[in-house]
Amino acid sequence: MSESHVNTDDASPIASGVAGLDHILRGGYAKYRSHLIEGRPGSGKTTLGLQFLIEGAAHGEKCLYITLSESKRELLSVAGRHGWDLQGVDILELVPPELSLDPSKLQTLIHASELELGETVQAALAEIGRIKPDRVVFDSLSEIRLLSQGSLRYRRQVLALKSFFLLNNATVLLLDDLTGEDEDLNLHSISHGVIRMEQLTPVYGGERRRLRVIKMRGVQIRGGYHDFVIRPGGVTVFPRLVAADHKPAPNGSLALSGNAVDTLLGGGLDRGTSTLLMGPSGVGKSTIATSFCHAALERGERVLVLLFDETERIFLARAGGVGMELKPFIASGMLVLEQINPADLSPGELSSQIRTAVESRDARLVVIDSLTGYLNAMSEEQHLVLQMHEILTYLNQKGVVTILLLANHGLIGQMGVDVDMTYLCDAVMLLRFFESGGRIRRAISVIKKRVGPHEDTIREFRIDGSGITVGEPLNRFRGILTGIPVFEGERSDLITNKAS
Repeated sequence: MSESHVNTDDASPIASGVAGLDHILRGGYAKYRSHLIEGRPGSGKTTLGLQFLIEGAAHGEKCLYITLSESKRELLSVAGRHGWDLQGVDILELVPPELSLDPSKLQTLIHASELELGETVQAALAEIGRIKPDRVVFDSLSEIRLLSQGSLRYRRQVLALKSFFLLNNATVLLLDDLTGEDEDLNLHSISHGVIRMEQLTPVYGGERRRLRVIKMRGVQIRGGYHDFVIRPGGVTVFPRLVAADHKPAPNGSLALSGNAVDTLLGGGLDRGTSTLLMGPSGVGKSTIATSFCHAALERGERVLVLLFDETERIFLARAGGVGMELKPFIASGMLVLEQINPADLSPGELSSQIRTAVESRDARLVVIDSLTGYLNAMSEEQHLVLQMHEILTYLNQKGVVTILLLANHGLIGQMGVDVDMTYLCDAVMLLRFFESGGRIRRAISVIKKRVGPHEDTIREFRIDGSGITVGEPLNRFRGILTGIPVFEGERSDLITNKAS
């Protein structure tokens, strides 16, 4: 073929119609090529295929859905539940003769599989020749496999279909429900691209879905597993967060809390750093994090707070009870509170929420309250560490101040955590209860800060209706790091006594 007849548009990316998937595929499916979409029943293949055709119809392309497994009525019902209009999408409903209830089409004396397969395929090819579609979804290869009655003949038939689609310049999705997975892995070699869709069912909570692009010829795909959901409106894919894909932003001024906690931190939190607040439940981690949020909002910065462990109502009531009213900032859109249900949230969707807040809403402070709740959303501890590493690196690259809360086991005595996150964070603040004079008190100290100086002292702090009060350094303390702090100083050094 001469160069003048070469189609320069050949195999160029075209939109998939699925949010997030084009990012993984570096632009979309390859034009004029056949792609294998495989997954168990219920994994979302049909929905993915319909979105592909709807996207094409919206741009004036001719689209054809060939179905051997679902009726046209069922497809229209699926589209209706998602609020879609299939106008511009032709649906060819094929029923192999052996599956038909029409007595005239049954072969009672002999079962000629060659005739049945031939009639089915010829009907599909004839419709393609008549419509000349730009996009085709073939649902599904499982029926062709059954009619072929042999892996060799099945492979040859799929090859013939692929060649016919290529000659007719159609971009095709071939759906397969993996009923013969052990035999059909060789289809990967004849497909231009292969996408595997999976549905996982945890012990508790809703199902989790993920996909993986196994291959896409000539494209440096974004590999690995990517979470996705199926909700009214179709499939939404959450590409796996890769911090290295994002350029670092310049750092700005310090982020302040507006109280004496800044003194412990050597002036405040540096932009593009992450801080971990560790301590038992009720010691004041959320209140200290809220003080940074309130100060940022008053400076005119946008804030994102992800709530795993308490409701939005309780969070706002607690903040208002210590003199930090946040409701006006929610009304103005400066503060975004996301109440997360760990049982139904995938890690990919969480990363997507954070990216949206940072890139679309320009959030400058992100609070995750708490990592204990986030751990419950993950199936394995190692995955939590890897996921959080990417999230923190991404936020640091964007110059965002990140505050993470992690609850220790128990309220008193020696304490531990489910997973060690201290090495991932740039600063670590330790909060503890201690007793003195028959009262329960709170102590705070900065264990680590990578950027800039910080105090190595231990200070008492108090939370009341006026906010957070931090006392002077307490010199006669021991056992704070073991989880059993003992104060051996004078009672006159404590906040309450000074105030009285």
